[in-house]
Amino acid sequence: MTSPKEWFIEKMIERTTKALSSNYFDAHSFTERESLINAVMHYATPGSKIGIGGSLSVRGIGLIEKLSEQNAQVLDHWRQGLTKEEISAIRLSQLTCDLFLSSANAITEKGDIVNIDGFGNRVNAMTFGPKKVIIIAGYNKIVPDVNSGLDRIKRVAAPLNAKRLGLPLPCAETGYCHDCKSEARICRVTSIIQRKPTGTDISVYLINEELGL
Repeated sequence: MTSPKEWFIEKMIERTTKALSSNYFDAHSFTERESLINAVMHYATPGSKIGIGGSLSVRGIGLIEKLSEQNAQVLDHWRQGLTKEEISAIRLSQLTCDLFLSSANAITEKGDIVNIDGFGNRVNAMTFGPKKVIIIAGYNKIVPDVNSGLDRIKRVAAPLNAKRLGLPLPCAETGYCHDCKSEARICRVTSIIQRKPTGTDISVYLINEELGL
Protein backbone atom coordinates (compact mmCIF):
# COMPACT_ATOMS: atom_id res chain seq x y z
CA MET A 1 0.00 0.00 0.00
CA THR A 2 1.34 3.45 -0.94
CA SER A 3 2.06 5.68 2.04
CA PRO A 4 0.99 9.36 2.05
CA LYS A 5 4.64 10.40 1.62
CA GLU A 6 5.15 8.05 -1.33
CA TRP A 7 1.93 9.35 -2.90
CA PHE A 8 3.06 12.95 -2.42
CA ILE A 9 6.48 12.32 -3.99
CA GLU A 10 4.88 10.46 -6.89
CA LYS A 11 2.56 13.38 -7.63
CA MET A 12 5.38 15.92 -7.36
CA ILE A 13 7.55 13.94 -9.79
CA GLU A 14 4.58 13.50 -12.11
CA ARG A 15 3.95 17.27 -12.24
CA THR A 16 7.60 18.03 -12.79
CA THR A 17 8.06 15.42 -15.52
CA LYS A 18 5.03 16.78 -17.37
CA ALA A 19 6.33 20.36 -17.09
CA LEU A 20 9.80 19.37 -18.33
CA SER A 21 8.23 17.60 -21.31
CA SER A 22 6.18 20.70 -22.12
CA ASN A 23 9.49 22.63 -22.16
CA TYR A 24 10.78 20.19 -24.82
CA PHE A 25 13.05 18.13 -22.57
CA ASP A 26 12.99 14.35 -22.92
CA ALA A 27 11.73 13.76 -19.37
CA HIS A 28 11.20 10.41 -17.62
CA SER A 29 10.50 9.26 -14.08
CA PHE A 30 11.76 6.09 -12.42
CA THR A 31 10.80 4.17 -9.31
CA GLU A 32 13.78 1.79 -9.44
CA ARG A 33 17.46 2.72 -9.62
CA GLU A 34 18.27 -0.21 -11.91
CA SER A 35 15.75 0.97 -14.51
CA LEU A 36 17.31 4.42 -14.53
CA ILE A 37 20.81 2.96 -14.93
CA ASN A 38 19.63 0.78 -17.82
CA ALA A 39 18.14 3.84 -19.53
CA VAL A 40 21.48 5.64 -19.26
CA MET A 41 23.46 2.62 -20.45
CA HIS A 42 21.42 2.61 -23.66
CA TYR A 43 23.48 5.67 -24.68
CA ALA A 44 26.80 4.44 -23.29
CA THR A 45 28.21 2.54 -26.25
CA PRO A 46 31.61 0.83 -25.96
CA GLY A 47 34.44 3.23 -26.71
CA SER A 48 32.29 6.34 -26.34
CA LYS A 49 33.56 9.37 -24.45
CA ILE A 50 31.40 10.00 -21.39
CA GLY A 51 31.77 13.16 -19.32
CA ILE A 52 30.79 13.20 -15.67
CA GLY A 53 29.86 16.54 -14.11
CA GLY A 54 30.63 17.33 -10.49
CA SER A 55 27.72 15.23 -9.27
CA LEU A 56 27.23 13.12 -6.16
CA SER A 57 23.93 11.92 -7.63
CA VAL A 58 25.57 10.29 -10.66
CA ARG A 59 28.27 8.72 -8.54
CA GLY A 60 25.86 7.69 -5.80
CA ILE A 61 23.87 5.23 -7.94
CA GLY A 62 26.92 3.32 -9.18
CA LEU A 63 26.90 4.61 -12.73
CA ILE A 64 30.65 5.13 -13.08
CA GLU A 65 31.31 1.47 -12.24
CA LYS A 66 28.75 0.39 -14.84
CA LEU A 67 30.29 2.66 -17.47
CA SER A 68 33.75 1.23 -16.80
CA GLU A 69 32.38 -2.27 -17.38
CA GLN A 70 31.10 -1.04 -20.76
CA ASN A 71 34.67 -0.13 -21.81
CA ALA A 72 33.64 3.50 -22.23
CA GLN A 73 36.14 6.33 -21.79
CA VAL A 74 34.98 8.02 -18.60
CA LEU A 75 36.00 11.68 -18.37
CA ASP A 76 35.85 12.23 -14.62
CA HIS A 77 37.71 15.23 -13.19
CA TRP A 78 37.05 13.98 -9.65
CA ARG A 79 39.41 11.04 -10.14
CA GLN A 80 42.06 10.80 -7.43
CA GLY A 81 45.63 11.84 -8.14
CA LEU A 82 44.96 14.30 -10.97
CA THR A 83 46.99 17.48 -11.33
CA LYS A 84 45.30 20.86 -11.85
CA GLU A 85 46.35 20.73 -15.49
CA GLU A 86 44.82 17.27 -15.94
CA ILE A 87 41.58 18.35 -14.26
CA SER A 88 41.35 21.35 -16.58
CA ALA A 89 41.98 19.16 -19.63
CA ILE A 90 39.23 16.74 -18.60
CA ARG A 91 36.77 19.59 -18.05
CA LEU A 92 37.51 20.85 -21.55
CA SER A 93 37.09 17.39 -23.08
CA GLN A 94 33.70 17.02 -21.40
CA LEU A 95 32.42 19.87 -23.57
CA THR A 96 32.68 17.74 -26.71
CA CYS A 97 32.01 14.27 -25.34
CA ASP A 98 29.49 11.76 -26.71
CA LEU A 99 27.46 11.64 -23.49
CA PHE A 100 27.49 14.06 -20.58
CA LEU A 101 26.00 12.98 -17.26
CA SER A 102 25.22 15.34 -14.42
CA SER A 103 22.63 16.28 -11.86
CA ALA A 104 21.09 19.66 -11.16
CA ASN A 105 21.03 21.80 -8.04
CA ALA A 106 17.29 22.28 -8.47
CA ILE A 107 14.51 21.38 -10.92
CA THR A 108 11.28 23.31 -10.72
CA GLU A 109 7.73 22.00 -10.99
CA LYS A 110 7.39 24.44 -13.90
CA GLY A 111 10.10 22.62 -15.83
CA ASP A 112 13.17 24.82 -15.24
CA ILE A 113 16.66 23.49 -14.51
CA VAL A 114 18.58 25.67 -12.04
CA ASN A 115 22.29 25.50 -11.26
CA ILE A 116 25.08 27.55 -9.73
CA ASP A 117 28.67 26.60 -10.63
CA GLY A 118 32.10 27.63 -9.53
CA PHE A 119 33.99 26.94 -12.77
CA GLY A 120 31.03 26.87 -15.17
CA ASN A 121 32.12 23.67 -16.94
CA ARG A 122 29.03 21.75 -15.84
CA VAL A 123 26.46 24.32 -16.96
CA ASN A 124 28.29 24.84 -20.24
CA ALA A 125 28.36 21.11 -21.00
CA MET A 126 24.66 20.86 -20.20
CA THR A 127 23.67 23.37 -22.86
CA PHE A 128 26.01 23.01 -25.83
CA GLY A 129 28.69 20.63 -27.07
CA PRO A 130 28.03 17.02 -26.02
CA LYS A 131 26.05 14.83 -28.42
CA LYS A 132 23.76 13.71 -25.59
CA VAL A 133 23.11 15.12 -22.10
CA ILE A 134 21.35 13.25 -19.29
CA ILE A 135 20.47 15.05 -16.05
CA ILE A 136 19.75 12.72 -13.13
CA ALA A 137 17.97 14.01 -10.04
CA GLY A 138 16.27 12.68 -6.94
CA TYR A 139 12.97 14.10 -5.73
CA ASN A 140 14.85 16.17 -3.14
CA LYS A 141 16.00 18.50 -5.96
CA ILE A 142 12.42 19.40 -6.96
CA VAL A 143 11.22 22.88 -5.97
CA PRO A 144 8.14 24.97 -6.85
CA ASP A 145 9.82 27.67 -8.96
CA VAL A 146 13.10 29.37 -9.94
CA ASN A 147 13.29 31.56 -6.84
CA SER A 148 12.83 28.48 -4.66
CA GLY A 149 15.56 26.77 -6.67
CA LEU A 150 18.04 29.59 -6.12
CA ASP A 151 17.09 29.62 -2.43
CA ARG A 152 17.67 25.87 -2.20
CA ILE A 153 21.14 26.24 -3.70
CA LYS A 154 22.21 29.01 -1.34
CA ARG A 155 20.47 27.59 1.73
CA VAL A 156 21.19 23.87 1.26
CA ALA A 157 23.44 22.77 -1.61
CA ALA A 158 26.19 25.42 -1.38
CA PRO A 159 26.82 25.19 2.39
CA LEU A 160 26.80 21.38 2.25
CA ASN A 161 29.21 21.29 -0.70
CA ALA A 162 31.49 23.87 0.90
CA LYS A 163 31.58 21.74 4.07
CA ARG A 164 32.13 18.54 2.08
CA LEU A 165 35.07 20.10 0.25
CA GLY A 166 36.54 21.59 3.42
CA LEU A 167 36.62 25.09 1.93
CA PRO A 168 37.43 28.18 4.01
CA LEU A 169 34.04 29.77 3.39
CA PRO A 170 31.65 31.42 5.84
CA CYS A 171 28.78 29.15 4.74
CA ALA A 172 30.90 26.13 5.71
CA GLU A 173 31.03 27.57 9.22
CA THR A 174 27.50 28.91 9.72
CA GLY A 175 25.46 26.68 7.38
CA TYR A 176 23.92 29.53 5.40
CA CYS A 177 24.93 31.81 2.51
CA HIS A 178 26.73 35.11 3.23
CA ASP A 179 27.01 36.14 -0.45
CA CYS A 180 30.72 36.24 0.31
CA LYS A 181 33.60 37.81 -1.63
CA SER A 182 35.95 34.96 -0.81
CA GLU A 183 38.54 33.77 -3.33
CA ALA A 184 37.30 30.24 -2.59
CA ARG A 185 33.65 31.10 -3.37
CA ILE A 186 31.89 28.28 -5.27
CA CYS A 187 28.77 30.27 -6.27
CA ARG A 188 29.98 32.13 -9.36
CA VAL A 189 27.98 31.14 -12.46
CA THR A 190 24.17 30.94 -12.37
CA SER A 191 22.30 29.01 -15.06
CA ILE A 192 18.55 28.75 -15.55
CA ILE A 193 17.50 26.50 -18.43
CA GLN A 194 13.89 27.37 -19.18
CA ARG A 195 13.53 25.37 -22.39
CA LYS A 196 15.61 22.65 -24.02
CA PRO A 197 18.41 24.48 -25.84
CA THR A 198 18.11 24.40 -29.61
CA GLY A 199 20.21 21.60 -31.05
CA THR A 200 21.10 19.95 -27.72
CA ASP A 201 19.60 16.54 -26.91
CA ILE A 202 18.78 16.68 -23.18
CA SER A 203 17.03 14.02 -21.14
CA VAL A 204 16.01 14.55 -17.53
CA TYR A 205 15.65 11.40 -15.41
CA LEU A 206 13.84 11.85 -12.09
CA ILE A 207 13.74 9.13 -9.45
CA ASN A 208 11.70 8.82 -6.28
CA GLU A 209 14.65 8.69 -3.92
CA GLU A 210 16.99 11.26 -2.40
CA LEU A 211 20.19 11.73 -4.38
CA GLY A 212 23.07 14.14 -3.88
CA LEU A 213 22.98 17.36 -1.88
